[in-house]
Amino acid sequence: MNTERPQNNLGYLLHHMSSMLAKQSDQVLQERLGVGMSQFRILRVLQAKPHIKQRQIADHLGQTEASISRQVKLMVDEGLLRVTISPKSRREHVTLLTAKGERLTEAALDALAKYHEPTYHALSEKQREALFSGLETIHAVVCPGHETAKNA
Repeated sequence: MNTERPQNNLGYLLHHMSSMLAKQSDQVLQERLGVGMSQFRILRVLQAKPHIKQRQIADHLGQTEASISRQVKLMVDEGLLRVTISPKSRREHVTLLTAKGERLTEAALDALAKYHEPTYHALSEKQREALFSGLETIHAVVCPGHETAKNA
């Protein structure tokens, strides 16, 4: 029988903290910018990889293509994205950030950085570097082929 407390389990801690940070981030983005975390994540992917297909966005974010399509439609209606037909194939659609979408993405990055700064600064610089390095290593194992936070 495993008597280890869940708080001492690295997997539990990572999952729990990720959930809490996502919830807080979603609330901050909703209150300050009127956009949710799921939309922000799509905007970030499009910012890092222009001309990516919706199927690839879904794969990258671990979501269904239908959920990405719904979010994209909402963001097109809000003027954050535009969808055009690919010059390579008339059957292919290309989703791009608009200038408004780019501004909102940058504002969201800034809002999240400011909100979470006190949390991250609870760690020393050395601890932050070690944590970042460790998380990059885990990310490379869990998400092979995906860019790290440093490159995204």
